[in-house]
Amino acid sequence: MDRCIVLVDAGYLLGAAASLLAGEPSRSRISVDHAALIQALRTCAESDTQQPLLRIYWFDGAPDRVPQPEHRRLRVMPRVTVRLGALTRSDGRWAQKGVDAAMHAELTELARNRACSDVVLVTGDGDLLPGMMAAKEHGVAVHLWAVQAADGDYNQSEDLVAEADERRVLDRAWITQAVRAKELTGVCAPPPVPRPEIAAILSAPLPDSTLGARTERPSEEPEHAPAAGTDTGAPERVPASKGVPTPKDLAALRAPGVQHPQPPANATLRWSSDKGWVDRPGTASEPPEIAAMPTLAQLTTAEQRWADREEDITTVGGDPYEVGQVFARRWMGRLGEQGHLQKLSAMYPRIPHRIDGELLRYAARFGLLAHKDDQIDEHDRYAIRAGFWREIDVRTAEHASAAD
Repeated sequence: MDRCIVLVDAGYLLGAAASLLAGEPSRSRISVDHAALIQALRTCAESDTQQPLLRIYWFDGAPDRVPQPEHRRLRVMPRVTVRLGALTRSDGRWAQKGVDAAMHAELTELARNRACSDVVLVTGDGDLLPGMMAAKEHGVAVHLWAVQAADGDYNQSEDLVAEADERRVLDRAWITQAVRAKELTGVCAPPPVPRPEIAAILSAPLPDSTLGARTERPSEEPEHAPAAGTDTGAPERVPASKGVPTPKDLAALRAPGVQHPQPPANATLRWSSDKGWVDRPGTASEPPEIAAMPTLAQLTTAEQRWADREEDITTVGGDPYEVGQVFARRWMGRLGEQGHLQKLSAMYPRIPHRIDGELLRYAARFGLLAHKDDQIDEHDRYAIRAGFWREIDVRTAEHASAAD
């Protein structure tokens, strides 16, 4: 077949680009315009081989082979196929597993089936040498591309270089068409500044009940405390401010005969399903009208579900705050009874049990799981819920303005 195929080892391409532009191979040091990068690969491949492109295969690693946001964007681009290997952490470093084997298998299969006349390999790993030799034996011309090395030396296996039919070096000018080094203000990258909503959560004090358990009887306190009224010379302990109510606090406020004060205006959700924080109340503590509130799945038709999936793949980047906003926007847009929003606002900062569970399950699709224990990172949960409440606030404010 008179056409070309490009096989890209993303770990090599982006790692070498990071070394060239940022001085170290960490992909977190660069930002990538994947659409521009794919277009540059296609244009260059068709120019070098003088054949039309059949397909670009993008080989990369991902934790538990779960597609990350960049993979979700890549795999819906025209003429792009994403193949994922495992990404494992050992001795503090990430390493790809199975990527080289997948590239070798794809290369030999394409050559055996005469699917193309030319193959472009963007890799530096010598493990692909047998596959390259097999492809040549099937009459396929092999083009080997390298990324310009930061130190001017080779960053490819010399055996690969010797065996290739044609070679090209992707220099700094070519790389910077789609890749940029992230700017740093100092020697070390500063920690990201959290959004105000998340910063309020992280700076909020623990609930009184938790503080009491820690301060009532410290481990070094004597078994018999001084009698009441005895002057010990120590300053009087001032009760900590609650700051942010927890779901447990809100459940207590809803007990029979207890007045229900409104939560503080700056209150934000401060609970987790992790043990050791505060107990998560069951649905029995929710008013019936809240417990029966419809979930997004119940409000979504089959056509909408398909459109949602397309949007998730093509436009939703996977930032936790953004994920919460997208979920809330869809849920509110499909509510037939807008009175649900007023009921939900009265629950602030607690998201109803069923809706919160659905929100976190939705967020898990974007690779936000901490793969050690299949839990979403605590900070990410704060951001997800903060994004959810942000959209709720915007919508309720719009309805209030329209009513006036």
